[in-house]
Amino acid sequence: MGKSVKRVEQAALAAGLEIDIITLSDSAHTAKDAAEALECDVGQIVKSLLFEGQSTGALKLVLVSGAHALDLGRASEQFGEPLGRADPKRVRSETGFAIGGVAPIGHLCDIDTYMDDALFQHTTVWGAGGAPETVFAISPDTLLAATQAKRFTNG
Repeated sequence: MGKSVKRVEQAALAAGLEIDIITLSDSAHTAKDAAEALECDVGQIVKSLLFEGQSTGALKLVLVSGAHALDLGRASEQFGEPLGRADPKRVRSETGFAIGGVAPIGHLCDIDTYMDDALFQHTTVWGAGGAPETVFAISPDTLLAATQAKRFTNG
């Protein structure tokens, strides 16, 4: 088990969460891949996307339903500033995660987090476990509390 996966497990324990990180037989780099491997709806997959505020330069973690893309045209009204994709090297150095395995919890830094309202349509959602082939199940409400995310409507 890699350092990133262990960090997610430790963050879950520190938050009082009982999660079981599972390793899929194949990588789940996309929400579609993860949903197929888990035999669940693609909307149950939590995409942990990292963006950089174009005014502040601050990293923002946006937890989006696998069924949607983030509407960057509405970023200013949703997040207080325009957003651009964060540089993968910056993501790795500041959060401890590589793109494709970014988890919703366990970051090396404090990060403003936002959660797509569409995820609340499901009883269970699946977040990355710290590596592209790892995932864990969690209720949306529990994930919201653990990440201290702000809810937003995407699209």
